[in-house]
Amino acid sequence: MSAKDYKATIGIECHVQLNTKTKLFSAVDNDAVDKEPNACMSPIDYALPGMLPVLNKAAIEKCVRAGLAMNCKINLTSRFDRKHYYYPDLPKGYQITQMYQPIVGAGVVHLPDGSEVHIEHAHLEEDAGKLTHFSGYSLVDLNRAGTPLLEIVTDLPGMSSAAQARLYCEELHRLMVYAGVTNGDLYQGNMRFDVNVSVSKTDKLGTRTETKNLNSFRSVERAIEYEIKRQIALIEKGEKVVQETRGWNDTTGKTTAQRSKEDAQDYRYMPEPDVPPVVLEQSYVDKVAASMPMMPDEYRSKFGVLNLDHSECEAILNYPILAERLNEACDKDIKLAPRIAHWFSSILLAEENLDKDFSLATASELTELSEMVEKKELSSTGAKAILMEMYDKKNTQKSPHQLAKEMNLLQENDEGALEAIIDDVLTAPECAKAADDVRNGEMKAIGFLVGQVMKKSKGKANPATVNELIKKKLS
Repeated sequence: MSAKDYKATIGIECHVQLNTKTKLFSAVDNDAVDKEPNACMSPIDYALPGMLPVLNKAAIEKCVRAGLAMNCKINLTSRFDRKHYYYPDLPKGYQITQMYQPIVGAGVVHLPDGSEVHIEHAHLEEDAGKLTHFSGYSLVDLNRAGTPLLEIVTDLPGMSSAAQARLYCEELHRLMVYAGVTNGDLYQGNMRFDVNVSVSKTDKLGTRTETKNLNSFRSVERAIEYEIKRQIALIEKGEKVVQETRGWNDTTGKTTAQRSKEDAQDYRYMPEPDVPPVVLEQSYVDKVAASMPMMPDEYRSKFGVLNLDHSECEAILNYPILAERLNEACDKDIKLAPRIAHWFSSILLAEENLDKDFSLATASELTELSEMVEKKELSSTGAKAILMEMYDKKNTQKSPHQLAKEMNLLQENDEGALEAIIDDVLTAPECAKAADDVRNGEMKAIGFLVGQVMKKSKGKANPATVNELIKKKLS
């Protein structure tokens, strides 16, 4: 039987690390990047007797913003539960999470290709710490213990292909970053994906496996592709798929079994006695909704008039500051904005200069630069060179015109000055044959003459203007 006869069902649980200043239940630094191990912790984090958790109000607002970004229902009453499971890097011996009454209810994420992924719920919980394993021993770092996590769980019917799952993860990442709830650094684990995969030849769901802690879109896609093939191969051989947790090896491109997972695990959930229920007013939710920024779909709709292709638009949307600048440029002068959009996309798609600070150039400066090209004061190549200089902190006080002058990129458009240079070129012995060829209708030769004028003008002449003047003179 062919793989085409099987239907894959894919669900994803995404852990989003909220970018609050402090942890979920303790008033210590929530940003442990580049910090010494165990530098960001308090008695609450390492569970000294008598220490009581205090809920971080900012984490609640971040959850509401995330839920609104996913078109989800915000539950006005939610509460916390204790999940009794031994984490070596969570000293309490249990995790504070939301099992029965999560803060975010059902919703839907609209993907750029027009498809939808349904959200079952999203719940707030604390993260565990980090274990580093060595030969014969392990070290515990509690910097991450107590970090607020929003776990987003997709609902059935689920996704049906690895490509769609990747598209969902990419769009979810954009939504969370645009909503301002996470830093979105996948390398640092700000968002981690657990993928559930099952295959079946009927409408009945097959036995699923869960591949944990994927931290790149490419890994999500590859792990799902591998798991679909692996499960089909097992079924075709007459073997059973085992419900289990699996790990992903990016080097080998394979998943491996980690532990078996039964249908119902007894985590002995109980209401968390030390954290009261969270009760929100609808007016609070409305206030948060009113403060939401433009989201990716709104930008896509706004940029539709710029005639960008799909890859250009998505590349720009991957950088919220560029989407914001382009939107501002559209508001200033819609005729000049398409050129700015193409500059952005060409830089990003070529993977050049991504270490630049894209916040340095204002929409007014970008519009001024585009206008200089429109007026033929700059070539397109020269404008891109100036754009890169504008993203340099040393040049933030200089206008595009100042930079063009300093970089000797201003083009000569004065026809009187250009005609004098062209006359010198056309009367030069080395250009006589090319000039005769143009007079006789062989227009390929005009490129040589334009090049000579550019050389004589030290690159300042406008090539398009030169081309037209030479045609006029030799006609």
